[in-house]
Amino acid sequence: MLRSFWHSLTIVLGGAFIAVGFNLFLIPHRLLSGGVSGLSMLIGYFTPLNISVMYMVLNIPLLIAGWFQLGRRFILYSILSVAVATWLIEVVPVKAVVSDMLLAAVFGGVLVGIGSGISFRVGGSSGGFDILGSIISRYRDFPIGNVLVALNALVILSAGYFDDNWNVALASMLSMYVTGRVVDFIHVSHIKVTVYIITNRTDEMLKHLLGLQRGVTRIKTEGAYSHVERDMLMTVTTRYELAELKRIIKDSDPQAFVNIVETVGVMGSFRKR
Repeated sequence: MLRSFWHSLTIVLGGAFIAVGFNLFLIPHRLLSGGVSGLSMLIGYFTPLNISVMYMVLNIPLLIAGWFQLGRRFILYSILSVAVATWLIEVVPVKAVVSDMLLAAVFGGVLVGIGSGISFRVGGSSGGFDILGSIISRYRDFPIGNVLVALNALVILSAGYFDDNWNVALASMLSMYVTGRVVDFIHVSHIKVTVYIITNRTDEMLKHLLGLQRGVTRIKTEGAYSHVERDMLMTVTTRYELAELKRIIKDSDPQAFVNIVETVGVMGSFRKR
C-alpha cells in the first residue's frame, strides 16, 4: 500500500515536470513536444481549442488500447499522469523563462523527459505516444526513446508545413530528441535482466509470473548446507517489466530469495508474445 502511494506520488511529480516543461519552455516559443502532446499543441496554436483539453481527449483512445495490451496497473498510473498533467497545464502560467529558442527546446525537452522517464520507472507512463511506444517495444527490441523519436517525425513535418517556419520545427525536433535520450537514460526499458527466484511457494508464484507472458524455467535445487530441496524459477524480462515482477514476487512469497542479473543478450523466442 505504501509503495503504491509513493509510486502515485512519483507519477504526480512526473506530471508536474511535464506541465512545467510545456508552459515555461515549449509553449511560449510555439515549440512542440512529442506525440499526443505535440498534436495537442499543434491544434492549440492554429485553432481556438484548448491545449490541455485536446491533450486529454487525444489520450483517451490510446489509454483504452493500452488497457488491453499493457495491463490495468500500467494504464491506471498513466491515467493519473495524464490527469495531473492536464490539470497543471491549465494551472501553471504560460511564461517564457528563457528568450532563446534553442535553450527553451533543450531544457523543455529535459523536463518532459524527466517527467516521462520517472513515470516509466515506477511502472506507468505519461500517456500519448509513450503508450504506443511501450506496446511496440514489447513486440520489438527497440529502446522506447528511439521509438518515440520515430513516431514524432510526422508531428515535426506537420509543424513545418502549417507554421511555415522550419526554425521552430527543427528546434522542436531537438527538444524531442533530448526528451527521448533522457527517457532512455532514466528508464532503460530495452535492457534485459535475468531473474532467479528461489521460493517455497512455486505454484502460487508461477500462477502470477506466467501472467507477464514471459517464459519461466523451473529448476530443482538443493541447499549446499541445509540439503533442503527447493524450486528455483528463472525468467528473462525487461527493465520495463521489472517493477511489476518485483511486486508479484513480494506478494506471492515475501521470503523468496531473488537474484537479478543484467543480461548481455538474448537469443530465441524472447520477443514472441
